[in-house]
Amino acid sequence: MLDDTPTFTGEKNALPNKNSARGFEVIDSIKLNVEAACPATVSCADILAQAAREAVFLLGGPAWLVNLGRRDARTASQSAANTNLPPPNADLTTLISMFAAKNLTPRDMTALSGAHTIGQARCTTFRPHIYNDANINPNFAATRQATCPGPASGIGDDNLAPIDIQSPNRFDNAYFQDLVAQRGLFHSDQELFNGGSQDGLVRLYSINFLAFANDFANAMIKMGNISPLTGPNGEIRTNCRVVN
Repeated sequence: MLDDTPTFTGEKNALPNKNSARGFEVIDSIKLNVEAACPATVSCADILAQAAREAVFLLGGPAWLVNLGRRDARTASQSAANTNLPPPNADLTTLISMFAAKNLTPRDMTALSGAHTIGQARCTTFRPHIYNDANINPNFAATRQATCPGPASGIGDDNLAPIDIQSPNRFDNAYFQDLVAQRGLFHSDQELFNGGSQDGLVRLYSINFLAFANDFANAMIKMGNISPLTGPNGEIRTNCRVVN
């Protein structure tokens, strides 16, 4: 959440985040109101964790227990963001390995990938899949190509498309139905259903929303407990965009 400054480089412009991660002004607004009511008490990290849960729930998804007491980091690492966030061209082995490095299982990984049932993606992140891969529904590829010109065009990198073509503004299991129909937007999405170890789980989630919702909620709790700063570590930022 930290902005870049002349002497500090945050993570917003890391390759997976640049021109992609949005909504920071929502966190700013929440923080402003929280600070007015209870100064220097609730961290930006806790606000973000709770906002994620509320957004999922308001869009039709599950709720889960959000453990509180996190503190905010005083540093950030663009290189770590580039290294640790799964890229859209990752294969299944790479995805499993990257999640395992954070003590998340393949089941956690597939459930968390279901967050792609909402949101938009930039053309540049899915262009290779819709033009080069064979494991894609040809009608779906043509639909996406209509607003995402080929690489030779030199244009359209920032054109947006819904990650879930069926219901991009509702948290449901349509993302997994998309994968079964070979309508995953990213190469990494379709890797979850491409003759590999996660095919059975994707099929289950595609027909059983409750199974997906339960696994997603449990995986979010696990992810929220990855190396939080607590106690004397870090700080409680008064402005989420800058260190105190």
